[in-house]
Amino acid sequence: MDLEVLFVGTAGSAPTARRGLPALLVRRGGERLLFDCGEGTQRQLLRSSGLVDLEDVFLTHFHADHFLGLPGMLKTFALRGREAPLTVHGPPGLRRLFDALRVVVGRTPFELRLVELEPAEPLRRDGYAIAPFAVDHRTRAYGYALVEDERPGRFDEHRARELGVAPGPDFGRLHGGESVPGAHGEVRSEQVVGATRPGRKVVITGDTAPCQATEVVAHGADLLVHEATFAQDEAERAADTGHTTARAAAELAARAEVAMLALTHISPRYAGRELRDEAREAFPGTVVPRDLDRIEVPFPERGVPVLVRGDDRRSPAAPAAEEAGSEQAGPPAAVLPR
Repeated sequence: MDLEVLFVGTAGSAPTARRGLPALLVRRGGERLLFDCGEGTQRQLLRSSGLVDLEDVFLTHFHADHFLGLPGMLKTFALRGREAPLTVHGPPGLRRLFDALRVVVGRTPFELRLVELEPAEPLRRDGYAIAPFAVDHRTRAYGYALVEDERPGRFDEHRARELGVAPGPDFGRLHGGESVPGAHGEVRSEQVVGATRPGRKVVITGDTAPCQATEVVAHGADLLVHEATFAQDEAERAADTGHTTARAAAELAARAEVAMLALTHISPRYAGRELRDEAREAFPGTVVPRDLDRIEVPFPERGVPVLVRGDDRRSPAAPAAEEAGSEQAGPPAAVLPR
């Protein structure tokens, strides 16, 4: 099953000509999960994956740059005659936020469900869970971990045949953990199925200072998406505002032993390259995606995450420094050429 993260908006508190406000779309098979919805998110989606009828939106916190795209998106869904319910998840205070937005959003022809989450109470889904965890920001804020279930081990078809199991439904039963008849008696699943294999883990922090909760939750993750609002020379300001420097995010990623670190929430003062270079001194597997880039996350036995470039639509007036900042390649993260 495919799993990828589309970087819908990668800017910090203010957009630039090249970066929109925070939003991430996680695509797992046919499911689409939106994390944060900054102003302009629906237009970014129209430019990339299309404005699909999302079923779930997850807000990390209630600073305006992370949710102001929602009212417009809800109105668009209404104008399109949406009928399917939409669930918005977030920290406590979500219902109060929507009470304030009601005058803007108005009534919707579809059911709008609001779910206030508590940390360490994962939402179970088919084959995976989404676990909110508290991070360290100036307000109550969450990160989210998407954690897939373990998978059955590899099925040894050759060994099953040797034991006299006929190809067909019995192969599936064995792989599913059942015992079946063989040439010389019962054949147990463990005789032909290897050890269970881990699923994938993607961790999204939202806005946060470096914190132990992120390090613990992200341990061994295939992908950690962490904010990096500032460079290290602004470490004091980062601490004062509840944000993280690129170096601090990279040091956390190294301790957590993740496969790839993607830095987002980039302040308008940076192009991206300088944050990438600073982070790679501590964690070489760092990338700084630009808007509409995506990261494909394969199963661990099939390789490492891959950064794939989005549309290369640039304004002719784009500053040279921003142009240079879009070069993100570096080990061990694989990057497809343009």
